Amino acid sequence: MQSSLTPFRVAVIGGGPAGLMAAQTLADGGAQVDLYDAMPSVGRKFLLAGRSGMNITHAEPYADFVTRYGNSATPLRPMLDAFGPQAVRDWVHGLGLETFVGTSGRVFPTDMKAAPLLRAWVHAVRERGVQFHMRHHWLGWQDGALRFSTPAEDGAPGARELLVRPDAVILALGGGSWARLGSDGKWMPLLAERGVPLAPLAPANCGFDVAWSEHFSSRHAGEPLMTVAVIARDARGDEMRKQGQFVVTQGGIEGSLIYALSAALRDQIAADGGTTIWLDLMPDWSAERVADEVARPRGARSMSSHLQSRLGIKGVKAGLLRECLSKQQFADEAQLAAAIKRLPVRLLRPRPIDEVISTAGGVRWDGLEGTMLKAAPGVFVAGEMVDWEAPTGGYLLTACFASGIAAARDALAWRGITPN
Repeated sequence: MQSSLTPFRVAVIGGGPAGLMAAQTLADGGAQVDLYDAMPSVGRKFLLAGRSGMNITHAEPYADFVTRYGNSATPLRPMLDAFGPQAVRDWVHGLGLETFVGTSGRVFPTDMKAAPLLRAWVHAVRERGVQFHMRHHWLGWQDGALRFSTPAEDGAPGARELLVRPDAVILALGGGSWARLGSDGKWMPLLAERGVPLAPLAPANCGFDVAWSEHFSSRHAGEPLMTVAVIARDARGDEMRKQGQFVVTQGGIEGSLIYALSAALRDQIAADGGTTIWLDLMPDWSAERVADEVARPRGARSMSSHLQSRLGIKGVKAGLLRECLSKQQFADEAQLAAAIKRLPVRLLRPRPIDEVISTAGGVRWDGLEGTMLKAAPGVFVAGEMVDWEAPTGGYLLTACFASGIAAARDALAWRGITPN
């Protein structure tokens, strides 16, 4: 705890997971904390992410867990060591909620919902004395002060501006996805003006556009592909293979299996203007077994009926074969069998950044000393603002939590306060 009678005043800008965790940690360290957010309430994207099940972290062995952050695993490692998957679960339990591990290793609150967790969390943060300032849009700096725009008082029309001069600042403004929920990336030019090195924001955990025919998309958009494998190439050109499921959309593909490969696919498209993946529609069958079943006599049955009878291929899987093969290839038993195990699908581009789950890019690691901006002493950054990315499965949230805590502890140490 600090010994000085002068309070350490910190402004946290951004009320998502990283900002809330930073505010909580600062308050526990004795700081006077004001949290600013442009939205009417905090945690908007957090709530959206939990709509289909609040996946807070992952229970796989920690040595495997940290590898999911790719090139950023090394700088993130100290933060994750200090607040990793088990610490996340312990923290949730401390808020009065229980957790469980799903069959995939993903960790959820027992009721699977985000809202009860967020309510308990915000209550705990408020109890620590953190002051919340909603509908405050950060506009950058003016004469060394933070500049905000907020609605006029007493319901008057228009907006008013105010200047705030804290002792330190933690920026936790998110990436560039789901702008309507607050992560709009508008902070990028504000930091660029200060000389902060930035990597362009790019889609992560995203779907991709495919030039489906109207015939195919009108019949199969929205249908899931269950138990398939995707073969793709990594940055070195080596093949990688993952099994799972994804969904065909009106103009492409999306879903957990695609998200897991999206970083490599995005980078290939950026370099080459497009990329190809290959689908194994029967991942649990050997190529020899598939070829044998396709070649069995089918009598008067059509090839489509034959595939459904002998291999269980129907619906969207059958549609994909028709979509991606010529009539001649579909009629040739050898080529058809080979395509069932390795069907090429050309990806054109990632989906627009505003609709993806998360973004890569942002503040580069070489622009940071710990979590403090080298170009702006006393200003710390956390969460998706920093140039790292991770797949879905609880990895994103865990790193946001951990980086928020790290930024708060760095700010306290910068002031000469020993963090708890």
